[in-house]
Amino acid sequence: MARTERPLDGQVAIVAGATRGAGRGIARGLAEAGATVYCTGRSVRGQPSPYNRPETIDETAELIAAAGGRAIAVRVDHAVEAEVDALVARVAREHGRLDVLVNSIAGEDPMFGPWASFWKTDLQPAPDALRQALISHLITAKHAAPLMIKRRRGLIVEVTEGDTVFGGGGNAIADVVKSALKGFAARMAGELRTHRVAAVSITPGFLRSEAMLQHFGVTEANWRDAGKKDPNFLQSESPLFVGRAVAALAADPRVLDRSGDVLSSWELGREYGFTDADGRRPDWGAHFGGIIAAIGFLDHYRRHAEFLGRMHTRINRYLEAAAAAAAEKPAPKSGRRAAANSSRASE
Repeated sequence: MARTERPLDGQVAIVAGATRGAGRGIARGLAEAGATVYCTGRSVRGQPSPYNRPETIDETAELIAAAGGRAIAVRVDHAVEAEVDALVARVAREHGRLDVLVNSIAGEDPMFGPWASFWKTDLQPAPDALRQALISHLITAKHAAPLMIKRRRGLIVEVTEGDTVFGGGGNAIADVVKSALKGFAARMAGELRTHRVAAVSITPGFLRSEAMLQHFGVTEANWRDAGKKDPNFLQSESPLFVGRAVAALAADPRVLDRSGDVLSSWELGREYGFTDADGRRPDWGAHFGGIIAAIGFLDHYRRHAEFLGRMHTRINRYLEAAAAAAAEKPAPKSGRRAAANSSRASE
């Protein structure tokens, strides 16, 4: 994005979970578009999170500053409500506004555990995992929303996995979290609509996060070499791609029309025309449709489609019944006549 193309100039964002992965990419994308970004998380230099990885929010802020953006690193444990409250109070004190909140907390939490059937999943870490990866999102949105409601504008983004209603995790714990985040975004959308605040969930495609690059033994400079191990990786995207997706959404004056949606980086790339850092426009959705049979998801998606069809029919019946009930009600009395009736009733 050219220096002159900064549609978010003057806006303020919090990216909760900006330490690595999608969160870091989204923080970079928002700053690239001109926003001042509060990069929050638990990992700072000399005090890593329990993930015990090298990435820190300080490093994220430095990457943004080096690219000419504005970023403020703030250590926050988003599962601790008092710390989140203090963060939002600081943003309100320093800027008097909050335009974008992105919840990307604990997206790759090791407590999720490996792929497994639900009856084989180790549930011992489940309470801590749910608190860190799900309750933390609720806490953060709870404290951020009033600042947006006050100004009657804003966007809340829940980073999840998968662009269907259900699923997105490798086991029961992860699946519950990823599905719940989509539902939470829809819940917020319904409650925030009258306040002119939008809420969506978004998924990246095959993400070249720091952990994934390490898994394949490559770097961002030679990531294509991992295609020898897994050809699907050649369709992957850098974290900046989903960052540019969120930035494009935040800059859209009609974002409220999308409120409640489950969105994806690749669909927004098609719609808004942005590219990844290398000029490519990865489209995981187009690729994924061609491999669902090979990876054993075909029956799952068929059942998902059938379920959604039944749900659609059911909801339409409710809407038809509501329309019929409304048509049967007598028309309300016009102003003067209604006032006269009210006056007589009070005598």
